[in-house]
Amino acid sequence: MVLLVVLLFGSVTLWAVLARQRQKEPATPGPMLEQGYLDLDTPAFSLRLVRSSQTVAALKPKGAGDFDFTPGDLLVERSRDGYYHLGDVDLRLRSATSGAWKSYSTALARKPVAALPSMSPTLAAADLAPTLPSDIPLQITRTWTLEDGKLTLRFILKNKTAESVQIGALGIPMIFNNVLNDRSLDQAHAICSFYDPYIGEDAGYLQVTRLSGQGPALLVLPEGKTPFEAYNPILGARRSTGASIFGDLTPRGITFEGFYDWMVHSVAYAENEWKQAKPWNPPTQGTLAPGESKTYGVTFALADSIRHIEKTLHENHRPVAVGIPGYVLPMDTEGELFLNYPEPVRFTIVEPAGTMTIKEETGAALGWKKYSLQGKAWGRARLTVTYKDGLVQTIHYFVSKPEGRAMADLGHFLATKQWFVDPQDPFHRSPSFMTYDREENKIVMQDSRAWIAGLGDEGGGGAWISAIMKQLGAPNQDELNKFQQFVDGVLWGGLQYKDGPKKFGVRKSLFYYQPDQMPQGYYRKDFDWTSWTSWNKGDSERVDRSYDYPHVVAADWVLYRLARNYNGLVTNHPWDWYLTNAYETSVAMVKLAPGYAVFGQMEGDIFLQVLEDLRREGWNPQADDLEAKMRVRANRWKDEAYPYGSEMPWDSTGQEEVYAWMKHFGFQEKADVTLNAILGYDPVIPHWGYNGSARRYWDFIFAGKLRQLERQLHHYGSSLNAIPLLAEFREHPDDFYLLRVGYGGTMGTLTGIDQEGFLAPAFHAFPDLLRPDGITGDDGTNLFGHAWNTATYIVHHPDFGWVAFGGNIRVEGETVKVTPLDSFRMRMYLASTGLWLTLDAGQFEALELDEKTGAIRVGLAPATQYLQVARLRIEQPGKIEGAKIYQPAKSWKQERSAYVVPLGAATTWVELTH
Repeated sequence: MVLLVVLLFGSVTLWAVLARQRQKEPATPGPMLEQGYLDLDTPAFSLRLVRSSQTVAALKPKGAGDFDFTPGDLLVERSRDGYYHLGDVDLRLRSATSGAWKSYSTALARKPVAALPSMSPTLAAADLAPTLPSDIPLQITRTWTLEDGKLTLRFILKNKTAESVQIGALGIPMIFNNVLNDRSLDQAHAICSFYDPYIGEDAGYLQVTRLSGQGPALLVLPEGKTPFEAYNPILGARRSTGASIFGDLTPRGITFEGFYDWMVHSVAYAENEWKQAKPWNPPTQGTLAPGESKTYGVTFALADSIRHIEKTLHENHRPVAVGIPGYVLPMDTEGELFLNYPEPVRFTIVEPAGTMTIKEETGAALGWKKYSLQGKAWGRARLTVTYKDGLVQTIHYFVSKPEGRAMADLGHFLATKQWFVDPQDPFHRSPSFMTYDREENKIVMQDSRAWIAGLGDEGGGGAWISAIMKQLGAPNQDELNKFQQFVDGVLWGGLQYKDGPKKFGVRKSLFYYQPDQMPQGYYRKDFDWTSWTSWNKGDSERVDRSYDYPHVVAADWVLYRLARNYNGLVTNHPWDWYLTNAYETSVAMVKLAPGYAVFGQMEGDIFLQVLEDLRREGWNPQADDLEAKMRVRANRWKDEAYPYGSEMPWDSTGQEEVYAWMKHFGFQEKADVTLNAILGYDPVIPHWGYNGSARRYWDFIFAGKLRQLERQLHHYGSSLNAIPLLAEFREHPDDFYLLRVGYGGTMGTLTGIDQEGFLAPAFHAFPDLLRPDGITGDDGTNLFGHAWNTATYIVHHPDFGWVAFGGNIRVEGETVKVTPLDSFRMRMYLASTGLWLTLDAGQFEALELDEKTGAIRVGLAPATQYLQVARLRIEQPGKIEGAKIYQPAKSWKQERSAYVVPLGAATTWVELTH
């Protein structure tokens, strides 16, 4: 792990290390493989079991060639004690008279299990006693069966003692092939999968999706009473030299997140490792009286595509939940929830009490139950639905402040708590917006990761990136005045060179570790300054890290946009100064940082936006130059099988820019490949933490306070990957799935904003934490994605009727009335017409659609001190056959392809006709 991390900012590529790793000696089979295999056939899968353990050696879906959902190609090297396989079980038990929990696992010390006679529908059965300690008070029988043609894994637990036994933890290890170690990008997409949980009690499930985003997708469903109560990582020792209980020996790192346990009971963890956390669901335990048995199990089902996961749930008689606008619910938004399950709902409970209200409504299509929801108190909220047959479903919400209020809080927090002024600062970081430690409530002045305290990279630039992206749609003069001070006092000529051979180059950090240039004792003694992360002055001044450039371009572009469209908000420089800098910084990235510029960049959509504005301003020589340089990059990507690599072996951030340029240059095939890959790691799940939450698991090491590998919920990968998803939806408004995933990622950013305005970089998913990270870190890139995406989407759904994402909607007779409530209220999309309305300046207050005539009118907010005219753009990217083309009923003047609409003291209505 350390070796891999070292190379992130060095001159040697990570691929070179992986190539060397692949030259290691071939593994030799462990004892568990000596008896060979059992090959079994089911309607959906070809199943291979290791004969001695009856754990899974391969689980191959029919019709998908040789693809295997499990790490079967690693079976030989993983055939020893301490490696988990599908079919293992983890337990914590105690007798009713004993206070101590004792842990047991079939993965710890392998011995051949005792095979039992099996008859149809049983495919294989075994007594697991030989591979468990002799003092275990339970007899455990495992079976692989076919139930109604579906593969089912069951564990029968029987109390073999004279005392009652408490089951404080029961985990079913979910071992699928998310092991990217030693694989190229092509190999990983061919054979690997990611998986995400719906931690929803009896309605819970696990979805396993291929990295390519292609079908089929695997669903692991509860069988019988096997609730999905919690999701526990199987971590193992970081540098383990041997097997340890509940630890897998597969090396974890940037190329392997780790495996997880589906927890049926978890109270023994909640009382110990997790006692400082607030669990997703109430922890439970089971009890077995002497001689009593209980059965737990899971069933394996296939969806032919990721988009059909919910269809497959319904076909398997599982509850389906669809939340609108998702599961992040601003307090002023009227949320809707649609449930589909054959049994009636007996009752619902919201916990904590008073955080939300829920009311059953009419108007949904046959089979769906409709509910209205209203958020009342900020924070996490759990909705528990109990059906008539006793099935319990939990749906997890996050109630936020109204989006506009959350943005205002964020801006104020940045401009007060995170605003740093010290003219004597030796690193010349003053005045600036700096990284903030929420746990200590102070600015981070030093960090052994130089960039964190140096305004550099994503982890140190987060504060100032957030500060400017907030201004894009919610400008505030006092905050902008401070940002202009930052630009002229720190960014231009400090973080970015303004003259010499490095002009327009962006340095890696202003802070550095150089004790011979500082007073004795200046650097904190409680930090380790010996690692690669403590850049010295020379390293900090390098300009070869391309990922630092989009942040600066975004800042210049936002200031250009505000200076061009508002009066008196931006005063230090004219609009063309900022646009010039945005252009020059964009091309400087390719010139000064060519090594990493070959990859898609986080926030890379900004380059395409700069290109469009250069064209609109008539700056064609600059536009031609920028476009030519970007075409070179795009031509490279179109010739790659998976054109969204990065400095990492696998990543989920380059896709955003790659998709944009593939579309721009007409490389549709590669745009589709990129989009499908996003869908492979970005799920739709009835849980705010996972819904639209793109796969990220290493960035806490580089930009978090708690530095560990861990599934990050709503890290910046979520909002950035939402950009292409929503762009694609606007072209294909019948693909409701894209809207749900993209909007989930967009709204996820709000969950990181606390009640005062502090924005965390992501939420810790491990069950011993379940809280936001403690420093702002790389939160700015997350806010970039939210600022780029925030909009109100209006859809007429065949089952749900008229719905709105980002606003409230009413149908009055033949008129559909929408009130936008998203963070900026500058963008609205009407899916039924494929109409995309955006404002360069101003805000929407309302949209009204006459269903009979198709006439549309939009209400614009009144004029302000800084804004007397709105600039409206009308586009119809939606590919709808026979769609009517809309234009303003009045002949407004156009500037830079936008309609100039004079604003008055009250709402200004703009009529659109076709």
